[in-house]
Amino acid sequence: MSENNIYQFSAKAINGENVSLSAFKDKVMLIVNVASKCGFTSQYKGLEQLHKDLGAKGLSILGFPCNQFGGQEPGSEEEIKGFCDMNYGVTFPLFSKVEVNGDDATALYDYLKSKAPGIMGSKAVKWNFTKFLVDRNGQVTKRFAPKDKPEDIRSEIEKIL
Repeated sequence: MSENNIYQFSAKAINGENVSLSAFKDKVMLIVNVASKCGFTSQYKGLEQLHKDLGAKGLSILGFPCNQFGGQEPGSEEEIKGFCDMNYGVTFPLFSKVEVNGDDATALYDYLKSKAPGIMGSKAVKWNFTKFLVDRNGQVTKRFAPKDKPEDIRSEIEKIL
């Protein structure tokens, strides 16, 4: 297995199942750290719209709840899933809560940050709804800031679909 792509990682789905990211091979992925009580939470709507519009063309959105920024994702996995279902009709894959920064950051996020550093080469994820775009070969191609709305990055996604 190549160490130079994202398929070496797995993550726990919000229902507790272990999911290998190789399940998304040949897909374009948008990996997002999400939160239910954030000023950017309404981006769930745009992410779901991208999923509906571009899923058949090969886009997979992967949502990773994170409580590291202002405690904005305090709920259990069940509460998070219920919130996303009820408020945004989320149908894209959600995963169990992760840490994206610090000593307890998941290996997946350490990898994403190393492959697509932020402004001025910063590795840390700055806030909820930071987005990482991964091409069909499992290569991280770009990082988008929390303020970059899903609809505003659609053309970047479509370029690599």
